[in-house]
Amino acid sequence: MLLVLSEEQKAHLGCLPRAGGAGKLNVGVDTVQHGVEGLTYLLTESSKLMISETDFQDSIHVLGFSDELNKLLLQLYLDNRKEIRSILGELTPKLPSYHNLEWRLDVQLASRSLRQQIKPAVTIKLHLNQHEDQTAQVLQTDPSTLLHLIQQLEQALGEMKTNHCRRIVRNMK
Repeated sequence: MLLVLSEEQKAHLGCLPRAGGAGKLNVGVDTVQHGVEGLTYLLTESSKLMISETDFQDSIHVLGFSDELNKLLLQLYLDNRKEIRSILGELTPKLPSYHNLEWRLDVQLASRSLRQQIKPAVTIKLHLNQHEDQTAQVLQTDPSTLLHLIQQLEQALGEMKTNHCRRIVRNMK
């Protein structure tokens, strides 16, 4: 799998052949910053996608760098890809996971001012696990909003079954 770089990222990486500090090279701080950002993107995306050695070489070959710089970038990638992957793994958010769900249907049939009033409400207590702690979130909604939410979630699940989404999820792992 080749790494595809946008024109902006290629431009950011374009200042790498002039490696060094901004003051030494008489180049702007923005140029050095763009070079660092481009190099960071190149290394993190390559590590995230676990690009092979040959695919990495092919990906940077299109940038038009010298063979010496290409070898230097490849060595930098090979030396640091495991550490980059471990750091990226630590940066992923630890999202809560589902544990249990309790629900209740409340119906207000009348009030002092309105005797023939029907006002339904669904109360949901969602129990979640997060970092071995259990938390509970209480939500309340009317049935029509709940039906709309169910339709949206079913639509999202349907989209996850498409080939496009499967490819994206596979590349994220």
